[in-house]
Amino acid sequence: MERYNDFREVIASQFSAETQQMVDHALVFTAERMQPYQRYDGTPMMDHDVAVARIVVEEIGLGRNSAIASILHDVMRITNREHPEQVPELSAAIRDNYGDQVLGIIVGLCKISDIKLKVSKEQASDFRDMIVSYSEDPRVILIKLADRLDVMRSLAMFPQQKRRKKSWESLNLYAQIAHKLGLYNIKSELEDLSLKYLEPDAYDHIVKKLEETESERRTFISKFIAPVLERLDADGIKYHVKSRTKSVFSIFQKMRKQNVPFDGVYDIFALRIIIDCEPEREKALCWTVYSHIGSIYTPNPERMRDWITIPKSNGYESLHTTVTDGHGRWVEIQIRSERMDAVAERGIAAHWRYKGVKQGGMGADQWLGRLRELLEDTTHSLAQRFDAKPSSGEIFVFTPNGDIRKLPEGATVLDFAFDIHTSLGSICVGGKVNNRAVPIKETLHNGDICEVLTRKDQTPKADWLNICVTSKAKSRIRAYLREEQMKHARMGREELERKIKNWKLSTTIDEAVAYLCKHFKIRRGTEIYMMIATQKIEISQIKDILSRWLSGEADDQRRAAAAQAEERRVQNAAASRQSEVRQTDALIIDESINNIEYKLARCCNPIKGDEIFGFVTVNSGITIHRADCPNAMRLKERYPYRVMEARWRDEASGAFRVTIAITAQDTPGIANTITEVVSRELKLNIRTLSMTSRSDGTASGTITVEVPSTGIVDMLLYAILRIKGVKHAYRVN
Repeated sequence: MERYNDFREVIASQFSAETQQMVDHALVFTAERMQPYQRYDGTPMMDHDVAVARIVVEEIGLGRNSAIASILHDVMRITNREHPEQVPELSAAIRDNYGDQVLGIIVGLCKISDIKLKVSKEQASDFRDMIVSYSEDPRVILIKLADRLDVMRSLAMFPQQKRRKKSWESLNLYAQIAHKLGLYNIKSELEDLSLKYLEPDAYDHIVKKLEETESERRTFISKFIAPVLERLDADGIKYHVKSRTKSVFSIFQKMRKQNVPFDGVYDIFALRIIIDCEPEREKALCWTVYSHIGSIYTPNPERMRDWITIPKSNGYESLHTTVTDGHGRWVEIQIRSERMDAVAERGIAAHWRYKGVKQGGMGADQWLGRLRELLEDTTHSLAQRFDAKPSSGEIFVFTPNGDIRKLPEGATVLDFAFDIHTSLGSICVGGKVNNRAVPIKETLHNGDICEVLTRKDQTPKADWLNICVTSKAKSRIRAYLREEQMKHARMGREELERKIKNWKLSTTIDEAVAYLCKHFKIRRGTEIYMMIATQKIEISQIKDILSRWLSGEADDQRRAAAAQAEERRVQNAAASRQSEVRQTDALIIDESINNIEYKLARCCNPIKGDEIFGFVTVNSGITIHRADCPNAMRLKERYPYRVMEARWRDEASGAFRVTIAITAQDTPGIANTITEVVSRELKLNIRTLSMTSRSDGTASGTITVEVPSTGIVDMLLYAILRIKGVKHAYRVN
């Protein structure tokens, strides 16, 4: 206990006797359980826990529960790792001694510690979101920042490999979160310490230059600020002045971005004039100080920043002006009140209240922004819990090698497989979630590690559409099923044509299919072809049916089939439409429809071959929608009496526009290659084509093409996907 007397004195100076007693109890509780564990330099592991608690209290301004949770968090983490069977007993002891809030904070901290972070700038944003998603109690993320700050302060004792990894995490993850919360001191220190280990030569160079120029800066500042202070003293303004040197990391960034040496960075330091006044006089006095400075030195109007009238989104308030001393040297001066400076220095403090709002959830950026708004610089108590949960609607799932994938809540193993790659999803047969074998329909949860199991002979099935929740997976499955249907239809037609010739039957294939449709009570000939291709109908059975029909046993059926085939050949639209409407009570759609005012819906852009329905509008006649239109469910639920069955006439012809989204490698001439394939090889009319380069070496865009039916769309997609460099192509509408 004596080892931590400095920390106990800090607690005694800021908290009640009851809190001191609880903190002392937590120190003893932790010491008993952490005694065998040491840090890399041989010092007790508990030193880290107490250092985190001290940062939490002194530098962030949180209270008793946060301090106790900081002291205890490694006890739970190590127990969970080495003796998981003891976790229930430990949890009960923490709850009994310190309460549910402390236990909740510790559980959140342990979840973040279990995240296996991968060094990848492309996924840094997802990792930040995941860290925040585990922080339903805002104190969790604040304590985690304190934990990381102490790790970075003592990083020299860590092995070289761990130094680089933790420095990368601190720079790309934790410093970014600290910035969003307005914890500028912690942000700057994390950045500087990260740079020290990631770019040691550059760091040492800048530190050396700062030390060499420190005396010169002090002399210049003293001479520069003197006339300003005379004016403020004469005006009776209470103030004090701070000189802030730019952080090492900020100087490094400016040198690299502007490609200049250290001497080329002119805003190495800034002066801060901090006014001591009542809150209601803050703004007026800040502008008074600004006017005094402007009467002595010439300001640069382009470098003036007014964050007093309209504060930054993270709560930062200050008035910035950059002035010249008349000898070519520019100096930035920041003007603010004591209260504004406290917010800028410490960022968020230790107290928040959030009343009357019950939201289902918010994204990580929104949650951090809301947290920043709600924290007030007042007492140490935490009167109310933060209601809004972060990142609602999203989960983060890891691959076995540490890559992270962001998916919607409810996503399954099959969604995960398709999210990684279409080819992987197509042959998925199951998965391993946290080393446990599961089926493809298993729902994933935040933080799961998922391995996809595959089999070469596996193919997408229609019932997979009921398993998946992501649009990417569903669109890929539908595309495969359409392609298979078209392939089976072609194979079935070829098989039937060949057999009719071999059997020497005196009929055309159109007459034969028309009769078979009536015989099997099937509406479309393509279904007959697919049944033949998939052997759902025996070919010998078809020969028997057609032979009996042609022999005169079914003359009536033969005449009806022949008449129907003839009607289709001459495209007697009016007679056919009347007949079919009577038979099916459905609206028959083609390009030459008469007497019925209808239009194709723009929201889903139906084309021949799509499953469709009609919707009777108030002023615009009938609108034709695709069955999978985004608005279909709403229209059918709200206005069932205005929905009517509709289908395409088999002979419907015309030009329908379809838009295909494309992602490809950003190589020279990729757009020309796509154009050549679509217009020259497929003989299709291109209406628009746009491609945009992306930072990851790919190009994405859309192509709008005129097609006669969905069958051509499948052929179009297949042709585009065969182009070298094309990664993805799918129908948008």
